[in-house]
Amino acid sequence: MIMSGKGRLMSDINVTPFVDVMLVLLIIFMVTAPMMTHGIKVDTPKTTLKKMDVEEHAVVITIDASRRVSINNDQLDVSEVRDRLPALLDINSTPEIYLKADKSLPYGVVMELIAQIKDAGIEKIGMVTEPVLAAQQGGR
Repeated sequence: MIMSGKGRLMSDINVTPFVDVMLVLLIIFMVTAPMMTHGIKVDTPKTTLKKMDVEEHAVVITIDASRRVSINNDQLDVSEVRDRLPALLDINSTPEIYLKADKSLPYGVVMELIAQIKDAGIEKIGMVTEPVLAAQQGGR
């Protein structure tokens, strides 16, 4: 027990160790948070189109060069999308999705995936592309 000068107990809580621990945890989370993003490497086409506003929690369906479809970390085949998409997403509360396709894929494969998505009940599909850098744009 800690006694003050007049013989009474000191009832103040020392918060300094608590603050030190919290600051260390904050720094650890700030450093590790950017490393926790997961995704699939997709080489999207480059365009000069104007950037559009995308919702923060938008659903992105990704198809890579080996034709693996990924929805919310679930791997599917293109032919399974129509049947499994309603189980993975709430179709009624998802007005639109964004499709991120590798540029090396044949046009027919991408169109087949779009048809599967539309058959599942999604009417609005946005295509994800990468912006062309200014240096590349001038070299055309």
